Amino acid sequence: MISSLRGQVQHVGLDHAVVEVGGVGFAVQMTPSTLATLRRGEETSISTSLVVREDSLTLFGFADAEARELFGLLQTVSGIGPRIALATLAVLEPDKLRHALAEGNITVLTQVPGIGKKGAERLIIELRDKVGALPTPTTPAHSKTRDHVVEALLGLGFPAKAAETTVDGVLAENPDQSTSAVLRRALATLGRK
Repeated sequence: MISSLRGQVQHVGLDHAVVEVGGVGFAVQMTPSTLATLRRGEETSISTSLVVREDSLTLFGFADAEARELFGLLQTVSGIGPRIALATLAVLEPDKLRHALAEGNITVLTQVPGIGKKGAERLIIELRDKVGALPTPTTPAHSKTRDHVVEALLGLGFPAKAAETTVDGVLAENPDQSTSAVLRRALATLGRK
């Protein structure tokens, strides 16, 4: 699959841009906020998702990998195709979408054209647990420690949600621990010595 493009912007339209890579122009569907960052003739790098249908191959582009991941996740819900997933990201920034799903905020989700009350409820039910727990407020001093330990646990094969919850619990007990101490406590909590 095509997961990113880097090349010169040849054209910027209302709902798409053409990015030339190695002499080939790729038409990429994007949100208005992503399109606003592009300038014709300038070099760009975008995260992409290729949607294959029986009669078409369509590239969708995003400012970052997080938006691309949410785009894919949205499509796992029955009744949500790539167009509605892109419209969702056009109306709601990734953080706002995550908060709406985590809080079960139907009002925010129904702001998206094509998503009614039942569709919003289905999104919440199916994606609330998949978007991950919202990060707990952390001070800058230990947010780096949290990020490093969570990354280490992910590298060891632990699920993201379990890693984040465990590290948050360890830091809640004593926020001034060193990174290695937090990692040891998290591993002990998760059952590994």
